[in-house]
Amino acid sequence: MSVRVAATAVRTCFGDGPSTFAALSRGACGAAPLRLYDPAETRVTHGYEIEGGPRLFRASRWLTTCVDEALAEAGIDRSQQRVVVLAGTGLRELSAVEAFATGGAGAEGFPAERLHFGPALTLAGACSAGGHALALAQDLLELGEADAVVAAGADAMTASMLAMIGRVAAEPTTRVRPFDRNRTGVLLGEGAAAVVLVPDAHTTGAPGPRVLATGLSCDAGHETAPDRAGILRAMRDAFARAGRAPGEVDLVVAHGTGTELNDPVEALALTELMAGHAPLVTAIKGAVGHTSGGSALLSLVMATYCMESGVVPHIVGLRDPLPEAAALNLVRDRPVAARPRLVQIDGFGFGGVNAVTLLEAT
Repeated sequence: MSVRVAATAVRTCFGDGPSTFAALSRGACGAAPLRLYDPAETRVTHGYEIEGGPRLFRASRWLTTCVDEALAEAGIDRSQQRVVVLAGTGLRELSAVEAFATGGAGAEGFPAERLHFGPALTLAGACSAGGHALALAQDLLELGEADAVVAAGADAMTASMLAMIGRVAAEPTTRVRPFDRNRTGVLLGEGAAAVVLVPDAHTTGAPGPRVLATGLSCDAGHETAPDRAGILRAMRDAFARAGRAPGEVDLVVAHGTGTELNDPVEALALTELMAGHAPLVTAIKGAVGHTSGGSALLSLVMATYCMESGVVPHIVGLRDPLPEAAALNLVRDRPVAARPRLVQIDGFGFGGVNAVTLLEAT
């Protein structure tokens, strides 16, 4: 059974959903010099930070704000309806743990008074966590275990994650350039996303797009390197569950991390999957950075804006496509006028934890 998107809410370095989509459409890049962390300690000089607020428990604040906004927009009455919140994340509140471990503040400032959602589950599945939240949300609705499910995700900068990025990069990079031949690596993006899902029968008002299915795989091939076969299993699983074919896809919102390992592997997997079909391919991390636990959901929300607006933003930072992407119809240089009906959203995490979602316009 497919489920519908009843409402969405996001926070990125550009602001809320409309502000973020507008920034994508004009080709803006949200990367800027780091403010909250010392580049001398991490070898990372830039990131896609959200301005304002204290350093600790940032992700929790954005998460609760997005969940509250999305539920309000959907008209969900938590006192009368069974609502479950699934929160995907890569790092949780690691910055607070780091502060405590180094003699800083403990749990002071944690926004516990706002975390009264009812049943909630955290999925710590790294960069595909949001996609896994979508899969579990659909299961809960199909089984009648909830009247509405919020698939959400959030992550903020942490010193240890920045230090890891700084160690693997040959030189500090200043922006993410997905699928570019001269890409120089990933940068963290801060953000959160919340998507309220309901059964078709519970939809009121204007019907939202359908989440047809999410395909999953866990290839466990390497701690960080993607595996092409594992990615393809997740892609094919999505189509098998949805009863659709790759040739029906109008748009792919790619994972597109701008890294040496992900982009060639994802490009080749998409080329093999599509087998001559050439849907539009875009990616959003060049504009908003890698938002980790919220990245798949943020891509899905931006896909809903593409469906509504008839505009597909181009890949920010892409100048010279890498050779492995030669067969892909990458959206370059400027937005494309198109109103996609079937969209594939890719999300791949460390350890080969992959999630691929199919979203259909109504």
